[in-house]
Amino acid sequence: MQEIKPNGVFFKNIIFIDNTIMKRKVTLKQIAKELDVSISTVSKSLRNSLEIGEETRLKVQAFAKFYNYKPNNIALSLKNRKTKTIGIIIPEIVHHFFSTVINGIEQVANENGYSVIICLSDDSFDKEVLNLEMLANGSIDGFIMSLSKETQLKGDFHHITEVINQGMPVVMFDRVTNEVYCDKVIIDDKSAAYEAVQSLIDKGRRKIALVTTVDYVSVGKLRTDGYTKALLDNNIEFDENLIIKIEDVDNCEIIIAQLLEDKAIDAVFAVNELFAVTCIKTANKLGLDVPKDLAVIAFTDGIISKYSTPTITTVSQSGIKMGNRAAKILINRLEAQEDDKEEEEENYKTEIIETHLIERESTN
Repeated sequence: MQEIKPNGVFFKNIIFIDNTIMKRKVTLKQIAKELDVSISTVSKSLRNSLEIGEETRLKVQAFAKFYNYKPNNIALSLKNRKTKTIGIIIPEIVHHFFSTVINGIEQVANENGYSVIICLSDDSFDKEVLNLEMLANGSIDGFIMSLSKETQLKGDFHHITEVINQGMPVVMFDRVTNEVYCDKVIIDDKSAAYEAVQSLIDKGRRKIALVTTVDYVSVGKLRTDGYTKALLDNNIEFDENLIIKIEDVDNCEIIIAQLLEDKAIDAVFAVNELFAVTCIKTANKLGLDVPKDLAVIAFTDGIISKYSTPTITTVSQSGIKMGNRAAKILINRLEAQEDDKEEEEENYKTEIIETHLIERESTN
């Protein structure tokens, strides 16, 4: 790689192929890093703001011109059009957990003078992309989001990376990916699942089934890992036929009925409330007593668990705390931008919210 020096400024982002100059596409964030200035300084220089010294302005403008950089609406809105609004993108709204996270976000946002806009991806990659592009077009200052199932299946996160590279903060929660460098707020799904299954084992249950989601959903895979580890640590034979992976929720009752009819199980660990209450409903139809014949534990401590018959033992995910923390992290990022305190990728945080088991009638 060689260096080019147009107008007295050295640029390193050049590739020579057969003596032809190939200029890599650069982002606002990359310009800031290359020239050792803040994103705010780059943004203001490109708008010819007199707040920035002439030498710096000319250097930034020369760099941008050389790479044919075109500031987009995200970059332009970063400093001069603050909306005091946070965008939230979630896979679904009917899930109690996501509604509690939204409540937690709103609490902190409102306390700090921010409003929120909520969009649903409906677990669709295309809709998630459209929501992100729509809100990033000057409508909001930053994002809090949980990935859709289809996004995790595709493994395509370019839409999120593009937003981050243009200087807009993103905080992921619950369903996250290591492929995107940003702040994240999660629970330790593997340990929480381990604790839940261990509690069943401690009550004498040995034939424990797992009703979960497909593997590409990150939380489902981690909870499966926790389930498996608990069995092996207690010298219980692992039987993959006792793991039911449900992709189409509409057909979950049929699949669960087959499990309870064909397998002599004495407990079920379900990764969400819907699967758990369906297990109980199906067990009743088959003449099984819960918890005498079949103990049931679920993730997410929602309304269903509290008011079903019997009430359901759950792993509490602390959605309010998760939302509170995600909002605080995002607002701190936004305020740091306003103060020109830019932070590097290695300073991104992954915070883990504690869980606990709430025992109710379905296991006692």
